Amino acid sequence: MLLIWNRPGFVEELSEEERNAIFGSVDKIMKELTESGELVGGEALAHPSQTRTVRRGAGGVEITDGPFMESKEQFAGYLTVDCETPERAAEIAASWPDVTHGVGVLEVRPVMEQAGTEM
Repeated sequence: MLLIWNRPGFVEELSEEERNAIFGSVDKIMKELTESGELVGGEALAHPSQTRTVRRGAGGVEITDGPFMESKEQFAGYLTVDCETPERAAEIAASWPDVTHGVGVLEVRPVMEQAGTEM
């Protein structure tokens, strides 16, 4: 799984040309991954202001607005890919526009099988 992290609101700060370049690159990669059969799925996430965090607190379960952690970069979306090797997944992540345009990072993490850990 490729976890996409970037700074909320960065798109609004870009010029139209920059936005078109980034979204055009996303479209190109998605098409390539679809054609190669490596794309399993993925979604962008809503703005972090729409987040609710649920945790156990001293008085029981607490539900608060906003993301769990305070940071400049927030979890923005994910892609699930089916690759032959972890290196291939890292190669895909390295070509993702958030990385190539310097506006975010991708975390590459294996998905656990239902049978248990494979680490």
